[in-house]
Amino acid sequence: MKVLIIGGAGMIGRKLAERLARDGELGGKAISSLVLHDVVEATVPAGAKVPVKIVTGDLPAAGEAERLVADRPDVIFHLAAIVSGEAEQDFDKGYRINMDGTRAVLEAVRRTGHKPRLVFASSIAVFGAPFPEAIGDEFLSTPLTSYGAQKAISELLVSDYTRKGFLDGVSLRLPTICVRPGKPNKAASGFFSNIIREPLAGHEAVLPVADSVMHWHASPRAAVEFMRHAASLDSAGLGPRRALTMPGLDVTVAEQIAALRRVAGDKVVARIRREPDPFIEEIVAGWPRRFAANRALDLGFRPDAGFEEIVRIHIEDELGGHIG
Repeated sequence: MKVLIIGGAGMIGRKLAERLARDGELGGKAISSLVLHDVVEATVPAGAKVPVKIVTGDLPAAGEAERLVADRPDVIFHLAAIVSGEAEQDFDKGYRINMDGTRAVLEAVRRTGHKPRLVFASSIAVFGAPFPEAIGDEFLSTPLTSYGAQKAISELLVSDYTRKGFLDGVSLRLPTICVRPGKPNKAASGFFSNIIREPLAGHEAVLPVADSVMHWHASPRAAVEFMRHAASLDSAGLGPRRALTMPGLDVTVAEQIAALRRVAGDKVVARIRREPDPFIEEIVAGWPRRFAANRALDLGFRPDAGFEEIVRIHIEDELGGHIG
């Protein structure tokens, strides 16, 4: 089995690559090659059991997607995107990367004609207010941000190219991934991770919204499992509706902080500084908060057990079990 990860240098791409390279298989089938593509150079996972090739390039550029799929990968994970805040502030760049890049991949696959499984990383940003108490699988996709619109358009493209028989696609509407490792980025949702990651590392974190803000979360570990499961899922169970909302945890910022306190104590929580940001508050106000992801649950996708588990996963996977 040949596997291609587009966005292989990103957080989820890196962790997915590490898992696949370590396992050497996907869905019970041996991986014969693993290609990691990104605009910056990805890293070959340590101890990889399979051959790993690193490719760099600009995905929407002419010929780039064709170069990637020329080897006819059996599974393509399309994770490449610019994040929500940046897509909102830079309209042209958002559509070029998040929409044109996706179309380029789909068109390249169509021309190759080998019908791979394609797993597309979408987002709950495809939904827009007003929201019901819990957003079910029948709720309309009405995004209120450019990022959400770009993801919604890409979902429609994945479904239509699947309908036409060019590929076997599935779009996963990911919760906000928390706790994201690394440094703060331009994602409007970045503070959800910052208020956990930075205090655990011994640094101050800024909280730009009220404690009452509720959001839908999944850990990086859960996101990798979503991707792996989607790659080997029997697509007959999906039917023509190829976009799935992933299960997650609905927690308020106050509940996040309470979980952090239970795991790490008051000293760590004291490193959170409240500083309201109207730009972030406006974006977050238009985001969904709670879901009833019944289709995904019925198809075997599983959420984290609780937010304390999410905090502990970050400590185990990124801090070597130690708190700063």
